[in-house]
Amino acid sequence: MEMDKKDIRSLTKEQLRDFFVANGDKAFRGNQVYEWLWSKGAHSFEDMTNVSKGTRSMLEKHFVINHIMVDTMQRSEDGTVKNAVRLHDGLVVESVLIPTATRTTACVSSQVGCSLDCNFCATARLKRMRNLEPAEIYDQVVAIDKESRLYYNHPLSNIVFMGMGEPLMNYNNVLKAIEMITSTEGLGMSPKRIMVSTSGVPKMIKKLADDDVKFKLAVSLHSAIDEVRARIMPFSASFPLADLRESLEYWYRKTKSKVSYEYVVWKGINDNKQAVDALVKFCKYVPCKVNLIEYNPIDDGEFQQASEESINAYIKALEASGIVVKVRRSRGKDIDAACGQLANKEA
Repeated sequence: MEMDKKDIRSLTKEQLRDFFVANGDKAFRGNQVYEWLWSKGAHSFEDMTNVSKGTRSMLEKHFVINHIMVDTMQRSEDGTVKNAVRLHDGLVVESVLIPTATRTTACVSSQVGCSLDCNFCATARLKRMRNLEPAEIYDQVVAIDKESRLYYNHPLSNIVFMGMGEPLMNYNNVLKAIEMITSTEGLGMSPKRIMVSTSGVPKMIKKLADDDVKFKLAVSLHSAIDEVRARIMPFSASFPLADLRESLEYWYRKTKSKVSYEYVVWKGINDNKQAVDALVKFCKYVPCKVNLIEYNPIDDGEFQQASEESINAYIKALEASGIVVKVRRSRGKDIDAACGQLANKEA
């Protein structure tokens, strides 16, 4: 049965080489197949044209390639492309291509659903079904790179992990995917063009620093007052801002890499002077920049976009303190392209 076979992309190159030797073939055959699986993006063993038919049959007997399939693709008036990605077991995640004048950014998912409970996020309403495998994350990027070349005549330039799921709750698979995305044997992208966005899990942020990662870090902050943040993101009650601050200071000491804060301003929740002052204070702990994100309401509930006046109060206070701040306008509104909370995000 197909489900009993192992996905061949879960094997390292060394394991593939060993497999061929154990089956009476040459080790270099493993290099050939590895190249087909990753840099050439083979969807089936039949695609491997320089591998003999007998070898392809043997691979078919032992393995599967659990490739994703772009089920439906929607293009927005502003050029944003949303993919509904069907996985081998029938589950679906979203990935999004976000174009600007000079670049294209892929917003990718790391889990089916999400294990956290952010009250403002549509994905949080879907319970976490499972983690995505490294190859499933990689495939999303490959698909968006193809769309970028097709629609915008240039390769994908940036990747943000801001789709479905909390990347740091799928730590090993996310890091393995990034390893292949940045490898010369994969897509060869610079890690500096990749941003991983977390809701803020302090011990995992420290682990990132210890593992000496080269990609960028973003934190969905939304409030620098514990009680308010817990109202927005209930799970954060277990991770107080003092712990988050300590982990980010640790991150910066080890990596010397600035942190980006993702911050949505909501009417009646964090659109007051106390909230502004708290954010300015929090931003002084580590070198950072702030992305103020326009909110896409998911219903008529308590989370509604704040006024321009409130957003301007944030901009004025942050700039007065020498903190870099940008406003990210929502993209793909006409196709409801809510990739996590999708805005015009750049790594």
